[in-house]
Amino acid sequence: ISSLAVYAKVNSMGFIETPYRKVTDGSIDLESTPQYLSAEEEEGMLIAQANNPMDDKGTIDAERVIARMEGDFPVVEPNTVHYADVSPNQIASISASLIPFLEHDDANRALMGS
Repeated sequence: ISSLAVYAKVNSMGFIETPYRKVTDGSIDLESTPQYLSAEEEEGMLIAQANNPMDDKGTIDAERVIARMEGDFPVVEPNTVHYADVSPNQIASISASLIPFLEHDDANRALMGS
């Protein structure tokens, strides 16, 4: 699918950036504006999924969470996470995010649908 992701933007240098929320000591900062990071800036960062259980203040309410770091998906403690996604569907384009149960579709079918 050759469309920009839902929340992605192109910076002044022509690189694609996507938004993340800062995580400090296992607490997601829900108050401030999300930070846009490029792929280069993401290197070495543990990024948690947006759908992790959390309380009203943004504290991650789980002993361990699935994160991603440079193509790997380690299970880590929340206090080691650097950033969290802003939305579970931020990796998909607008047209792809409208396909119900996209994760269960065959790749060719998903491409045709988007």
